[in-house]
Amino acid sequence: MAERTMRAVVAERPGGPEVLRLREVPRPSVRPGWILVRITAFGLNRSELFTRRGWSPGVELPRILGIEGVGVVAESLDPRLPEGTAVAAAMGGMGRHFDGAYAEYALIPGAQLMPIRTDLPWPLVAALPEAYLTAYGSLEALEMRPGQRLLVRAATSGVGMAALDLARDRGLEVAGTTRDPAKAAAVRAAGAQHVVLDEGGALPDRVKEVWPDGADRVLDLVGGPALLDSLRSLAPRGRVCCTGCLSDEWIIPSFEPLEDIPSGAALTTFSSSTVNTGDWASRALQEILDRVADGSVRPVLDRVFPLAELPDAHRYMEENRAAGKVVVSNVPAA
Repeated sequence: MAERTMRAVVAERPGGPEVLRLREVPRPSVRPGWILVRITAFGLNRSELFTRRGWSPGVELPRILGIEGVGVVAESLDPRLPEGTAVAAAMGGMGRHFDGAYAEYALIPGAQLMPIRTDLPWPLVAALPEAYLTAYGSLEALEMRPGQRLLVRAATSGVGMAALDLARDRGLEVAGTTRDPAKAAAVRAAGAQHVVLDEGGALPDRVKEVWPDGADRVLDLVGGPALLDSLRSLAPRGRVCCTGCLSDEWIIPSFEPLEDIPSGAALTTFSSSTVNTGDWASRALQEILDRVADGSVRPVLDRVFPLAELPDAHRYMEENRAAGKVVVSNVPAA
């Protein structure tokens, strides 16, 4: 019997987008505990750029990357997830410790799959799992209440846009930061009432031009030393959630908690590695899908690439040209 194959984009070695090569590779075979999913679309994430460069500890190349994806169960030994079930998956070692979504099919642990019910287009669904679940969990970690003032840093990132969207839907007063004045309109369109330029180390002063007392809550997706400016932008008894590290700076060289954390303030985090754990993620994702379907939540799809143009999609992200989610689709455009 002829071997079954599929198209996949393989990161052959550490390097730039040119190391991503479209290949015909063996299609995985289903086995106990693992389910074969036909990948219809997947979102791109900045962490995948780090992995491609060889910066992700414990990841060996060559590897099919892709930490999230959506699609349909193609083969299954699990009666709870029969063939034809629409599913989403994110994180849990996907695209790092086992092959991920940069392919026509992916073999994924059944425990990580989230069944979904939706009639939304696949590229739109693909914009949701990682970005929206991370934003959703971050807002929970911030213990947001309607009417509070939220500052989202790196607002034009995928998670940033998702946070603006969810915050607007929850009745929050939102400000989003960007380093590029040309992206201010995109920040407002995603749900922010205010746009703050984040450059030159003047963020706390600029935030207090909008809110003299500061922000009640800050979602920091920049990380590293920039976290100190987030703390300085807080209102009394405010709260910061550090969820991302888009700065690529993972350490604050000089951090003195008694000096740098304002009295009464709180500093927390949300790890996107938890998005596929337990029933929380499935319930949250279905809630988000339903809110998108009724128009309450409006994801921003910046651009959709075909699988064969994945290297171009990586270049597009690395050049910081996106304002919203970048998605790759295996489904022909209508």
